[in-house]
Amino acid sequence: MGDQPVAPTRSQPMNIYPLLRPLLFSLDPETAHEVTLKLLNAAYISGLSKLVYPKIDDKPVNVMGLSFKNPVGLAAGLDKNGDYINALAALGFGFVEIGTVTPRPQPGNPKPRLFRLPEHQAIINRMGFNNLGIDHLLAQVKQSGYSGILGINIGKNFDTPIENAADDYLIGLRKAYTPASYITINISSPNTKNLRQLQQGDEIKSLISVLKEEQLKLQQEHGKYVPLVLKIAPDLIDDEITHIARLLLEFEIDGVIATNTTIARDMIKDHPLANEAGGLSGAPVKEKSTLVVRRLAAELNGKIPVIAAGGILTASDAQEKLTAGASLVQVYSGLIYRGPQLITDIVRGL
Repeated sequence: MGDQPVAPTRSQPMNIYPLLRPLLFSLDPETAHEVTLKLLNAAYISGLSKLVYPKIDDKPVNVMGLSFKNPVGLAAGLDKNGDYINALAALGFGFVEIGTVTPRPQPGNPKPRLFRLPEHQAIINRMGFNNLGIDHLLAQVKQSGYSGILGINIGKNFDTPIENAADDYLIGLRKAYTPASYITINISSPNTKNLRQLQQGDEIKSLISVLKEEQLKLQQEHGKYVPLVLKIAPDLIDDEITHIARLLLEFEIDGVIATNTTIARDMIKDHPLANEAGGLSGAPVKEKSTLVVRRLAAELNGKIPVIAAGGILTASDAQEKLTAGASLVQVYSGLIYRGPQLITDIVRGL
């Protein structure tokens, strides 16, 4: 008998993303985003996920009192409303972060608001926290029945005055507390007016103080402790990083995500889209993000874990973040350019 074709298995998957990517990249970026999520969901519901995506061996790590099956997570922004939790988890992530979600639904900024820069393996977005509101997200979380590590990323509504921002974060914290494994406070998106102001001076101290106090009240009320994580920008100067690190230690915040997208453009200054407003992510932010991770890790001295995000497109990029002092990594833009194989490559490469 001649050799028979071998059916793909979970350990020998079909990597179909290189075939799909040209088609997806021929679409408007926001349309491609929606189509991709629907395709992933269809694959999950039909059971095709088990053929298409590899089974990744567990590489457990304990961070913030939580047990992660591997240290590679999905960054917030891909699934803002929690509509695709199980489909995304099936890709092999050790944890999934959904949001950013606001107390009330909001449409976000006018389109177009999402741009690809393939020459730089980068994305510019000015989405503006477009989401269906936290009540929708919580209903989706409940319906999913997801039992893995789930982060819920919360923000403020665009029309909430910056001086009242804490009110929105308190709503998010209270509502997300029970279903979340951890809650991320997003004060670093460049796409909501004045939001990054909350990272500075007395404003960040006031916000952290209020949220920490509420976290401890909720712990007593619900009989469980849900870690609180702060997500910061890559554009902070050294003194600002030091200030934030000291506040994290003072108020015993449980973790910090470094980093969000950058408003810098020097890495892509000659690109025709360089002047588009919004946050730049992908390969160009890698170095800035790693510098913040390294600086934070040095300041925190192992007392508070750092979750690294920004410019992770290969296993070596992820290892670079871990070597700089991160305990976990998150991917988003790298997933757009590399597909689910990126998750496998990182976990196997660690």
